[in-house]
Amino acid sequence: MSLVEPSAEHLGAQACTADHLLLAPKGNAQHVCQRTIYQPSNTSPAYETGMVAFHCHIPSKLLVLFRLFFYLKLDLLFALLPSSAKFAVMSGENSDSPRVSPPLLHTVNLKLVKLGYHYLISHSLYLLLLPALAVVSTRLASLTFGDLLQLRDSLRSNPATLALCSALMVFLVTLLFMKRPRPVYLVDFACYKPSSALKCTREFFVEHSARTGIFTDDNLAFQKKILERSGLGQSTYFPEAMFETPPNLCMTEARKEAEMVMFGAIDELLQKTGGKAKDIDILIVNCSLFNPTPSLSGMVVNHYKLRGNVQSYNLGGMGCSAGLISIDLAKQLLQVHRNSNALVVSTENITLNWYFGNNRSMLVPNCLFRVGCAAILLTNRSAAHRRSKYQLIHTVRTHKGADESSYNCVFQHEDDEGKVGVALSKDLMKVAGDALKANITALGPLVLPLSEQLLFVFNLVARRALRMRIPSYVPDFKLAFEHFCVHAGGRAVLDEVEKSLELTDRHMEPSRMTLYRFGNTSSSSLWYELAYSEAKGRIKKGDRTWQIAFGSGFKCNSAVWRALRTINPAKEKNPWMEEIHEFPVRVPRVEAIRT
Repeated sequence: MSLVEPSAEHLGAQACTADHLLLAPKGNAQHVCQRTIYQPSNTSPAYETGMVAFHCHIPSKLLVLFRLFFYLKLDLLFALLPSSAKFAVMSGENSDSPRVSPPLLHTVNLKLVKLGYHYLISHSLYLLLLPALAVVSTRLASLTFGDLLQLRDSLRSNPATLALCSALMVFLVTLLFMKRPRPVYLVDFACYKPSSALKCTREFFVEHSARTGIFTDDNLAFQKKILERSGLGQSTYFPEAMFETPPNLCMTEARKEAEMVMFGAIDELLQKTGGKAKDIDILIVNCSLFNPTPSLSGMVVNHYKLRGNVQSYNLGGMGCSAGLISIDLAKQLLQVHRNSNALVVSTENITLNWYFGNNRSMLVPNCLFRVGCAAILLTNRSAAHRRSKYQLIHTVRTHKGADESSYNCVFQHEDDEGKVGVALSKDLMKVAGDALKANITALGPLVLPLSEQLLFVFNLVARRALRMRIPSYVPDFKLAFEHFCVHAGGRAVLDEVEKSLELTDRHMEPSRMTLYRFGNTSSSSLWYELAYSEAKGRIKKGDRTWQIAFGSGFKCNSAVWRALRTINPAKEKNPWMEEIHEFPVRVPRVEAIRT
């Protein structure tokens, strides 16, 4: 016995497929559907036993739902089968059981089935409320004017009851407003773009490293190999001190780099928003590896002459994920301080943290990290809603520092020769994967539609309770977000996230192009990626953006933003605008460096 697909003669000109039904003209109120579900072998087509065929004249929308239910049920049942049972069904090992033809299962448009399931679950609340709404409507329709007068007289005769009900209602409304978190808006942000004089080609990097006379030939070849596979392009930026021979790495040059990138980003932000420095109530600066005294936040306060009561914070040593930690800190502070503006500055310092040694685990950061900075203006003022770009919806922070391998996978220490550098462990990708899994487990219930949460629960029950050998279900975050900004830490990290979350090339395009154009700018990379999406004109009103950052510790942090308006790239000023027409570009897996 075999399952067969209906022939063209069976279906006629209007084939009853889900694709056809969705693409059919809306005026076609009825649809004739004929389908042979299965047919015994060695029999004529006229043999009716065991044959299910139906002719129906029903509305096309109902037919769509019926077929979606049928295929969804069939696909879920097949997915829940153990692997051995799947093989037996597909290959027909058991002669007593019917052989299932693979085309029937694989010709179904699974994306369409899942989309229909998603729509059904998303609107299930409305379907459940329909009976209650019908009952209430019927009851209200039966009320007469006399009933309303009787209700009024009853309330007048019981003033204590009326007062109690009124007081209770006022209390509940007040409690609701007090418990509701204050909305946090992103007014605008700016990313620093250094001058073209600071561009560092890949050839210059290799030649300059050789001119220092510090690295062995093997380690020079190692750095060249890393750079060829890194995904970095020819237009990343180095600080001015790195162009000298030998590089002039000192505190003075490090301060000059910090001032250049921070003040450049803040100046552009104030120009874009039309705000004044004295309007800033909260200041948060994060830089992982450069923490002078006075602090970087103190440097900003001094340069812009901020008010004496400004709430100033300086975050150090928290890695590439510190940018979203700063956003979360600003969010918490804006829940306490009413009608306030918060300035967040995210950067990293290259000058004092270049590694001049021959420990290979410490040489990788040399090849990836480049100059960059971002300044972000947040506010909780309700009047700023109209002119703001985004609203902060969620922040989720995950810290795996209790695990020794996670804690040590990105570690700053001296090598055998006493030279300080940041060592990257070989377990970095595994640690990052575990941190990402923990983070999305916490984020998922906040953002995923109910349909995805149910599929995840069903899969978990099947694997844990029923002991079925089926792969774990990865929720489809593409149903929750339109845009993804993944920290551009390196090509391997981006590949792993793309594979784990089953994202498309378009979803990963902002991250890959940022890595190619600017390199790993640490905590500010997420904002170069969002600026890329804006420059491409992809941000529409209501779009949701997921920012994902990884950092030492080991930490994985997420921020979810919703666009409050459509971003017009013609009115934007960001580091991509002058060259956005050149992107995206194809980045080969290996791009040879000719020296």
